[in-house]
Amino acid sequence: MARKSLQEHVDVLLEQALKARPDLFLIDLKVNPDQSIRITLDGDKGINLQDCMDVSRAIEHSLDREEFDFSLEVSSAGATAPLVLPRQFAKHLGRKLKVKHQGGETEGKLAGADDEKITLNWKVREPKPVGKGKHTVQKEAVIPYSEIEEAKVILTF
Repeated sequence: MARKSLQEHVDVLLEQALKARPDLFLIDLKVNPDQSIRITLDGDKGINLQDCMDVSRAIEHSLDREEFDFSLEVSSAGATAPLVLPRQFAKHLGRKLKVKHQGGETEGKLAGADDEKITLNWKVREPKPVGKGKHTVQKEAVIPYSEIEEAKVILTF
């Protein structure tokens, strides 16, 4: 019987840990040739240090140090990390995003997010169609995930 690789062990243990915490989800998993394991998580209502520690313990305590000489790092995606999964967009409804996409770059408030696309809204001052002066116009862009190159939350203080 072939021995399971470190990657296979981590995949199974991470799946079990996340099954126990359905509010958390995986953003990235890397098992490097030097047996360093890097896991990046996010949560529907955010993620805190305790969440990362719980997942870290669930994996670390189930891996045999005699079999694998590994290092393990479990972290959150971070406030400035790009959004990559539809589930991440859904938790940021109402926040301002900067989205680079095939059609250019758009900044606006995230008004909608489903399994295929996001909807951004913003206001812009434009010349009036008749007469002098400008008026405020509400704009909207619907961007499919397949066209998004990078999307980040714009932090305001």
